Amino acid sequence: MKTRTKAVVIGGGIAGCSTLYHLTQEGWTDVVLVERDELTSGTTWHSAAQVTNFGMTQTMVGLKSHSIKLYKELRDDADYPVQYNHGDGGIRLANTQAQMDGYAHFASMARGMDVEFEILDAEECARRHPLISTDNLLGGLWDGNDGDIDPASLCQALARRARKAGAEVYRNTPVTGLTQKADDTWTVHTTKGDIDCDVVVNACGYRVNEVGAMMGVHHPVASMEHQYFVTDDIPAIAEAGHRMPLLRCPISDYYCRQEKGGLLIGFYEQDCKTWGMDGIDPHFVNALCPDDLDRITDVLEGAFARMPALTEVGIKNVVNGPITYTIDGAPLVGPIPGKRNAFCIIGLRAGLGEGGGHGWLLAQQIVHGEACYDTWVIDPRRFTGHANVELTALKSIEDYQNEFRFHFPHEHRPAGRPAKTTPLTPVLAAEGAEFTVVNGWERMDYLKPAPDFHPTLGFGFDETFDIVAAEVKNVAENVGLAEVNGFNRFEITGADRHSFLNRMFCGAVTRKPGRVGLGYLLNDHGMVKGEATVANIPASDRGPDRVWYGSAAAAEFHDMDWLQAHLHADEDVQIKSLTNDQTIMVLAGPKARDVLAACSRGDWSKEAFPWLSVRECFIGFAPATVLGVSFSGELAYEIHVPNASLYAAYLALRKAGEAHGLRLFGARAVDSMRMEKGFLHWKADLLTEFDPFETALDRFVKMEKEDFIGKAALEKRRAAGPQRRLVTLALDCTHAPSHGGASVTAEGRVIGTVTSADWGHRTGLNLAYAFVEPAFAEGAEGLHVDVIGKPVPAKIIPTGPYDPDYSRMRS
Repeated sequence: MKTRTKAVVIGGGIAGCSTLYHLTQEGWTDVVLVERDELTSGTTWHSAAQVTNFGMTQTMVGLKSHSIKLYKELRDDADYPVQYNHGDGGIRLANTQAQMDGYAHFASMARGMDVEFEILDAEECARRHPLISTDNLLGGLWDGNDGDIDPASLCQALARRARKAGAEVYRNTPVTGLTQKADDTWTVHTTKGDIDCDVVVNACGYRVNEVGAMMGVHHPVASMEHQYFVTDDIPAIAEAGHRMPLLRCPISDYYCRQEKGGLLIGFYEQDCKTWGMDGIDPHFVNALCPDDLDRITDVLEGAFARMPALTEVGIKNVVNGPITYTIDGAPLVGPIPGKRNAFCIIGLRAGLGEGGGHGWLLAQQIVHGEACYDTWVIDPRRFTGHANVELTALKSIEDYQNEFRFHFPHEHRPAGRPAKTTPLTPVLAAEGAEFTVVNGWERMDYLKPAPDFHPTLGFGFDETFDIVAAEVKNVAENVGLAEVNGFNRFEITGADRHSFLNRMFCGAVTRKPGRVGLGYLLNDHGMVKGEATVANIPASDRGPDRVWYGSAAAAEFHDMDWLQAHLHADEDVQIKSLTNDQTIMVLAGPKARDVLAACSRGDWSKEAFPWLSVRECFIGFAPATVLGVSFSGELAYEIHVPNASLYAAYLALRKAGEAHGLRLFGARAVDSMRMEKGFLHWKADLLTEFDPFETALDRFVKMEKEDFIGKAALEKRRAAGPQRRLVTLALDCTHAPSHGGASVTAEGRVIGTVTSADWGHRTGLNLAYAFVEPAFAEGAEGLHVDVIGKPVPAKIIPTGPYDPDYSRMRS
């Protein structure tokens, strides 16, 4: 066995085998996989192994498309062919118009990735799948690439190809420990000796936290028992003359696919069970859980109603095995938070179907630092301190019970709430707040008109439209107050803090005491990595000269990792997180200064405290730090308050606001207003797939700077010209917004993709941001944007149509 290699992949299921193979494809051939038993002896061997192209984000569609392409290549390998039934087709059923609207949107999104889905009516669903009834059926979504694959031969084929490229696979080699050295390399301890390596990858399926514990971390992954059975032969299948399409049914919570002359039918019962929460038997290898068909009786009845042929056929065998889930159902593929040179590919509940793509994207991240797609949707750092296994188990049960029911826009399901709160959460709830969830934080979405108010879930404008309009109107005419909890805040101190930040940002970074700036961080490829405000706070009794670095709530672990990774050993820089210690209240509107002056001593005039200033003060008697910045386009202040004093500051602001028409406003109002101002959301509009020039951030780039991360790559990209351009679109419809991922079309083809969209209540415009081909970015005619699957005329307008000269923010 080797004693030194570039990377050690721990785990021999689809996750590990795919990662090993793709590492060799990206140029790392001196790599090793270690498996405690035999390959595929965990979850992989008993997988139902469905391979669909359906995904609810473009990244997921893209990685699934890669899996399908790879699996077809393996199927056609004459030396070692893999059994892959590709192109049987698959139908996702629906019995409500809202579900059909969702399918129409997802079909539009897929077109942007060169994937074609079809929307079928009930009769066409039955024609393509002759075993189903059309009772209580409206239609479905057809995926022509759907199929299934043999798990064992797939993993063996990937391992075989990796070996041929130079990789080595060590079976029956349990890992007993992990040690990270001072230079951030690792030693992997096994029962057969130690292996030193640059990079370690946790691909351990349901044993993920056994290995996680060896490096001092825990992963938000839990396992669920999942049952399926295989039927005896069904005559109607033989009579059909073609393989049966796959079926996924959110109406009755089951799926099925053809298995020889019968069907494999899997169930997502409501009375479901977690597995392994109190530890896993070390001898649980190539093993299953006891059958429990009584648990699936209710789901089985629904399957009988949809497919009457099932009532007349016997069962050959039953499988009940563990599958892994995460908090939001998507896997964790990428860097392990807080660790250097450590990655994971875990929580793959649909591992066989997606594993080829997951390993592909992970290998790119390991070798090149970034993947071809923005991978935030699967990034392990998208969950932060609240993400424990207990919370994961609650969300896993909820996801399992809703396996084929996608989340609607603005839908936040109840399990695992509230995970993160502030002293204001119950106060706002008593005021009538409806909450959204941001990185686990309960954040006010809007103020309900009545306790029993429940808007219709769907893709069109709903009953909150007028409520949000009223909140925006009050902000624009008077003053509004919003709690923006969870906003990421780092305190950076040390003599070298300014030179460090200057290297991190691609533009100018203000060093002036008492001033605030906005900037963008790039990765080594010159693409947009992050966005942050930088506030220089002079020394006081609250601390030394320091910088406050603020970014999106979800960026807490991501940004800390990025900043820490780029500190030089000889730099005097310290970074401390204040994210969970302080909360922001935003005071916005033309009367905001009057409210602030009424509850805080000092001169708050425009001359004494202009836009982009920062000051320590007291709100009433609560200590606070105020930044003169705005995400709404109105005169606004971010008021940062320690959580212990938050309620006191809130009461002082509410009291001071009584004379000025102060009302609460929520996240939906904020999103509407930021769209009108041309302000971008991290990981909606700010993506690693585009550079700052493509993202319309030219004014934030200073190429004349001596150096910054990504500068050399950005120079090459600028010389080559843009691949896409971010534009603002006005849509000619009033019934619904577009949604992220929807296609922009012209000349009969897709020329771009929407990143975010909303109604602008101050401008009366249905707005969308989209990345489009450069030739169409200068006001081209004949553009259309998909809105719930239907093309709507759209035109490109100047970015930030509300108050384009920024006079209101500067007032």
